[in-house]
Amino acid sequence: MKPTAPITSTTTTATASSTMVTDILKTPKFVKFTAIALLSFSLVFLATHFSSSSFSLNYSSLPLQMSPPLLSPPPPPPPPPPPAVRRTGIIDETGAMSDDFFIGESDSNSTSAFTEFSDNNDEGRKEEEEKKNESDGEVRVRIEKYKVCEESKVDYIPCLDNEEAIMLFNESEKGEKYERHCPGKDKMFDCVVPRPQGYRRPIPWPKSRDEVWFSNVPHTRLVEDKGGQNWIAIKKDKFIFPGGGTQFIHGADQYLNQISQMVPEISFGHRIRVALDIGCGVASFGVFLLQRNVTTLSIAPKDVHENQIQFALERGVPAMVAVFATHRLLYPSQAFDLIHCSRCRINWTRDDGILLLEANRMLRAGGYFVWAAQPVYKHEEILQEQWKEMEDLTARICWELIKKEGYIAIWQKPLNNSCSLNRDIGAVPPLCDPNDNSDNVWYVDLRACITQLPVNGYGSNVSTWPERLHYPPDRLQSIEMDAYISRKEIFRAESKYWNEIIDSYVRAFRWKDMNLRNVMDMRAGLGGFAAALHDLQIDCWVMNVVPVIGFNTLPVIYDRGLIGVMHDWYRQCALSSSFHIHLPTSRA
Repeated sequence: MKPTAPITSTTTTATASSTMVTDILKTPKFVKFTAIALLSFSLVFLATHFSSSSFSLNYSSLPLQMSPPLLSPPPPPPPPPPPAVRRTGIIDETGAMSDDFFIGESDSNSTSAFTEFSDNNDEGRKEEEEKKNESDGEVRVRIEKYKVCEESKVDYIPCLDNEEAIMLFNESEKGEKYERHCPGKDKMFDCVVPRPQGYRRPIPWPKSRDEVWFSNVPHTRLVEDKGGQNWIAIKKDKFIFPGGGTQFIHGADQYLNQISQMVPEISFGHRIRVALDIGCGVASFGVFLLQRNVTTLSIAPKDVHENQIQFALERGVPAMVAVFATHRLLYPSQAFDLIHCSRCRINWTRDDGILLLEANRMLRAGGYFVWAAQPVYKHEEILQEQWKEMEDLTARICWELIKKEGYIAIWQKPLNNSCSLNRDIGAVPPLCDPNDNSDNVWYVDLRACITQLPVNGYGSNVSTWPERLHYPPDRLQSIEMDAYISRKEIFRAESKYWNEIIDSYVRAFRWKDMNLRNVMDMRAGLGGFAAALHDLQIDCWVMNVVPVIGFNTLPVIYDRGLIGVMHDWYRQCALSSSFHIHLPTSRA
């Protein structure tokens, strides 16, 4: 049948095509190509899959110590170090003010040098300003310096050189012109007292005991007046001190031997530890007592002999300007184990003995008063009258004349009030009012009365030296302070504290290389700072200053065998300028 022919032909063609495709798929080349394509596709797929999921899972499953910083962000970098500070106004090794000084290790030369003030500041004000130095990144601190007073003020002491007060009391015979008369605020100087022209670094102790630079104390009045008495002489560019005095021209050492032979109970350095030398001259008496372990406070007025106290301080011995006039001296009752007056030019019997009664207030119970003067040994009528007056007055205040030999007379103060209480009714001088605080000394008028001793024996029963330095004295219980039961613990704690502090200063700042000699503690407390310097064998002495606004601890300081004075730091001080100052910031 014809119609079927085309169908057969189409079928045959399709069959042939299918057979050809099948043959191609079966060829080895196609199989290889297909396998390679599948393998490539599989690798691409696996790589893509594991990089996005599987690899992430594996990475997060690592141990914690290998975790990336994303889980624990690193700390911020430390801040840059602060810029170095450069300070001006520091002394260099020559003692001059340095305008370019870098803080570094201490130097034995620079630490013992003295400050020299510049006179570049017309306004006399001290200011600080900081500014950035763009070139080196440092902070510069600039301190404007006080101007320097005129050269005529080289020995100026504000409250003692008040010209108006001196003129006001110039005719008085009681010595008021030598006392403190501080100028008003509108008349205070706003400048620094200059050093003498040609001032040199002081000769260190103990060599300074025998010689000092002339340029440091350029006064010749004592040489002119006392040169023949073996006090002082000039040798080239120095003052030399042979060790004599008006009443001991053969030397202070021999004079002290004579006192010890007269009264063996005067055991220098044991029972006698703190002494007062009145009208000290150049302080040779105190200088030689130092060799016997006695601290002597030398006092004298600033009078016609110029600034004789400066000689004492330049030599390296305790001294300050003070005078017996109309006010109590700035020391507590029962302060001194021995009081010495050798030709001190004081009329002890005037005004009912008011000046000797002031000495009696300051003399410790059982202490000694040594008087070397012409009335003791000369037989002139007027001098013998003065001796009889002195004998009568000392007997009425119950002093006992222990020994009179040559030109020296020695009295001893009683240990209690039994003698003074058993005197006749109306005896002169009378006893002081029991309510009178004999330790209150700041601008207190003298009183012509006998200071009564504490009935409990406080002040008279101190230990011998050196035990008394660390033994809490009985008068610790009588001073006015906040604590009551724990006072002895406070005493010991302060001593321990300062001992540790000073020990660190000695090691860190090499204090033993600084030649410290005259030291002032501006707020002394119970004297722990001075005691620590002694314990650590720093060869110096300390003026312990007790401010009037705090507790009056001066009785404790003296009972420990130290020295001190009361002062108001809002007023000028009557001490000279030859001190290394210690400002205790822990108690400021």
